[in-house]
Amino acid sequence: MFRNSIKLLRIGYPCRYLHQGIAYRTMFIQTQDTPNPNSLKFLPGTKVLEPGQTLDFPNIGAAQCSPLAKMIFRIEGVKAVFFGHDFVTVTKQDDDIEWKLLKPEIFATIMDFFASGLPIVTDAKPSGDTQINEDDDEIVQMIKELLDTRIRPTVQEDGGDVLFVDFKDGVLRLKMQGSCSSCPSSIVTLKNGVQNMMQFYIPEVLAVEQIDDDGEKLSEKIFKEFEQLKTKEKNE
Repeated sequence: MFRNSIKLLRIGYPCRYLHQGIAYRTMFIQTQDTPNPNSLKFLPGTKVLEPGQTLDFPNIGAAQCSPLAKMIFRIEGVKAVFFGHDFVTVTKQDDDIEWKLLKPEIFATIMDFFASGLPIVTDAKPSGDTQINEDDDEIVQMIKELLDTRIRPTVQEDGGDVLFVDFKDGVLRLKMQGSCSSCPSSIVTLKNGVQNMMQFYIPEVLAVEQIDDDGEKLSEKIFKEFEQLKTKEKNE
């Protein structure tokens, strides 16, 4: 996260496809590595969502509002799907599944979908929710503005997103999505990146916590692993 790895762009499969007897232009889909080895960004070269919007599908049950996400979930080995403005992030189930086997199916699925003319989403409301509300106090407004202008764009480049949940008693709670949600380095991103930036600009933020899909704080085990990682880095 926070661009802590070198991203490699590779050209995907070019394809001149037919839909209802009409020949469409060749579609080039690029892939881009993310800091999460189990997540890969697919860039179809066309708009997926409106700028700044994202949609997270952590499982097939959450994908009923998106024909594209449902098609991708039909591919064996796919764990999660995430949409950004101009990309689709796919997360595979585990390390044993090789990208070289998954990528051709994902390329074909994305190309077939854009040839079909189906809507990417139906009745879902994409998340972009750093929108400032009338009842937000001054601190929350500053937090949302900082997230929207400085933090979310960078995290989205890594194939994920970070959403505001709440701010109470100096503790800011955030939810990581896409490639960031299951990334081994997400807790490092949260502490070394997001928390440091928040505390620099907004001293009222005393701590930043990441929550899971159930709204609960991530286990203490993860934070212990983070502290062990920091200790290891100091000793090296």
